[in-house]
Amino acid sequence: MENRYPAHIGRIVCETRGRNAGVFSVIVGQIDNNLVLIADGDKRKFDRPKKKNINHLHLYNYVSPEVKNSILQTGRVTDGKLRYALHTFRSFYLAREEGTH
Repeated sequence: MENRYPAHIGRIVCETRGRNAGVFSVIVGQIDNNLVLIADGDKRKFDRPKKKNINHLHLYNYVSPEVKNSILQTGRVTDGKLRYALHTFRSFYLAREEGTH
């Protein structure tokens, strides 16, 4: 599966493989071209991100500016910001994609 968008820090993703398929997360780090670190601020905290193959993720065309700026400036992000970014994404971006907004 080829992703159309690059795997930048702060990008919203959806897991497509494994037991967490369908779960939304945020990219919080990149190990190499094929592996990224993801967290959702709820079950998967920033302090213990999940290592995930990029081919097992669906990357959305949405990068959370709060998460990206926080990680680039301080090297970390609060779990609350991750939850807020995912809530904002679900509320506005997905609603627009489905045509309900």
